[in-house]
Amino acid sequence: MYAVIRTGGKQYRVSEGDVLRIEKLPGEVGSEVTFNEVLMISSGGDQVKVGQPLVSGGKVVGKILAQDKHRKVLHFRKEKEGWTRRRGHRQPYTEVKVTSIAG
Repeated sequence: MYAVIRTGGKQYRVSEGDVLRIEKLPGEVGSEVTFNEVLMISSGGDQVKVGQPLVSGGKVVGKILAQDKHRKVLHFRKEKEGWTRRRGHRQPYTEVKVTSIAG
């Protein structure tokens, strides 16, 4: 059984037990989070529910494992006049383990 959810402006294909890193969500480590924007649910075989745009009654529940930041992404700029600029960015994320899919 798997589902396609939408969170943080992106879509993810998830199954029970999957661990995924998504855009930062509010919440403490160990708390539950519910994804109500379920676009599709497949219960194996030929049974597929596709939403228009969302599956009615579809719900994916997960547990927050970590609130952290990705590794640094560097932006290095060098101009012909001889000066350089080095900047970095670390995007925050939430690590979630999917516990159940209902729909």
